[in-house]
Amino acid sequence: MDKRDDLHRLIRDCKKGLIDRIIVKSVSRFARNTQELLATIRFLKDIGVSVYFEEQGIDTDKLNSEMIVTFPGMAAQQESESISGNMHWSYKKRMESGDFNCCAPAYGFDLIDGSLVINETEAAVVRRIFSMYLQGYGKQAIANKLNEESVPRRHGTKTWYTFGIDYMLNNERYMGDALLQKKYTTDTLPFKKVKNRGECPQYYVENANPAIVSKETYAAVQELQKSRQKNVDRKKASYPLTGILRCPDCGRSYRRQIVRGKAYWMCSGRASGATICNSQRMSESNVYEVFNKMLFKLKKHHPAILGILIRDIEVMQNKASKNHEKIAEIDKEIADLAARNLVIVRLHTSGILNGSDYSAQSSEINNRISALRSERKKKLAEDEGDEQLDKLKELQGILDEYEPTEVFDEDLFNQIIEMVAVMSKSEVAFHLIGGLKLTETIA
Repeated sequence: MDKRDDLHRLIRDCKKGLIDRIIVKSVSRFARNTQELLATIRFLKDIGVSVYFEEQGIDTDKLNSEMIVTFPGMAAQQESESISGNMHWSYKKRMESGDFNCCAPAYGFDLIDGSLVINETEAAVVRRIFSMYLQGYGKQAIANKLNEESVPRRHGTKTWYTFGIDYMLNNERYMGDALLQKKYTTDTLPFKKVKNRGECPQYYVENANPAIVSKETYAAVQELQKSRQKNVDRKKASYPLTGILRCPDCGRSYRRQIVRGKAYWMCSGRASGATICNSQRMSESNVYEVFNKMLFKLKKHHPAILGILIRDIEVMQNKASKNHEKIAEIDKEIADLAARNLVIVRLHTSGILNGSDYSAQSSEINNRISALRSERKKKLAEDEGDEQLDKLKELQGILDEYEPTEVFDEDLFNQIIEMVAVMSKSEVAFHLIGGLKLTETIA
């Protein structure tokens, strides 16, 4: 007998006066759907039968008709959470057994009948990226090269970014293995996919899918990344805020202090007595919290904010940039003029060219060189606009893939923040890549 038959028999007994109160574990256990739930609750209330839902702690005997109307939303949530829970359980069991594959295949693979199959066109790009990295190319250089050649990505995305190259070089799928549950979906509405930072178990499956690169190649890339990171770490700051947090008065970096076990940051000039600026001491945790606050807002509104900025820059440029070729032409002309100037100096020194002719010719050449240098500077400034546009598009791509979390993400902070200026005790200004500046208030 199914749930519906049980409910019908229960209602018949209620009509006969055999039951005057029903106790149910949860809303989702009582009826098939929200419409049936609402109709049944109202009918039972009319005949004097109350229902108590244990999990929700709700007693219909204490609710009026208006309050009962709120049940559909609650039931829908219960149904959704119940379905989600069943799916989580199914995924977990399949992960434990190694049978779970994935829902969205990585670049280089197609998902056919539940199995990953190598997409040879994309796989060739993957192998090339691994090869280029081992040849000494940096991640930005690889992205630049693929963009120059207009190598296609997926889903209409046209641009390659460093974070995408980094993800690819560190994705164990490409050597045939799988780390399952890198992200997980929250249990309650609204369901959100967040990064797994130890809240849920992860499962590592060897030989889970066909390999695009060998395990030796993948391991070599990991070792090269570690060696490069060590070199960076020697130069890199010890903390995310080192060299980033700046004093608005003297322009000096803040330095870290520990006061009664808590980390604070203070202007290095003021701390050493070298300056008397009015900068405020900042709690490290407050800076991290306000960064997350700013990031949540930017994630929500970035399609409008960045979209407008990108369109404005593209409209201002509105051209196919040929600056690199033009700058090369200018450099060649400057070099030729400098060589001519050297010949004139030698002719004058040897007495072949008199003083007045030397001055006239030398002046003409130097004026032309000055004009070319001004033009070169202008072209370089235009290229800086191109660089800003690239950075804004990179920021847009990062935010598209970012999943909000309450935990401070150091890697993301390093990727998108160029400087943080402490404007006052309650206000900081974040300077992001692409020239974007956002001011946020500390609660």
